[in-house]
Amino acid sequence: MTTDRFLQMAMAAALAVLSVVLWDVTRDRTIQVGDRAPEFSIRADNGMRISLSSFGGKVLVLNFWATWCPPCVKETPALEQLHRELKDRGLVVMGISIDKKEEKYKSFLKRFGVTFLTARDESASISDSFGTYRVPETYVIKDGKVVQKIIGADWKEEEMIRFLKTLL
Repeated sequence: MTTDRFLQMAMAAALAVLSVVLWDVTRDRTIQVGDRAPEFSIRADNGMRISLSSFGGKVLVLNFWATWCPPCVKETPALEQLHRELKDRGLVVMGISIDKKEEKYKSFLKRFGVTFLTARDESASISDSFGTYRVPETYVIKDGKVVQKIIGADWKEEEMIRFLKTLL
């Protein structure tokens, strides 16, 4: 076996091992359906200190997003509609932005007329605790447990609304 061939095989083996290790580390940090949602605490835009336990038995749609994310821009009006439609039945929509720039964040909320609960997690510590590495990413949480994890969604889709209503 030539030295070049040996090096190629060794590099391929090292990459395979590295891939498995990275997958395992990411899997352990990522919250999945059935997991207990991590406790968090953040000051919402309404001035209140919000934590996971603040929601009691309500169903929480916890959406991680950013103003620079095209799918986030697309789903914001639908999340607002979902909030207005189901808030009186016990559904809470909370958007946590990972934006660094407060002025862009506030402008975005104003432009879309967002009335659901919002907060800006500029250090991304809450999204990190969930293992969120892409946006939009949403966790549907009931009684502290993740019952659904969604990467991008059509919140107007009848099947999604039916699913949420079954949790209320």
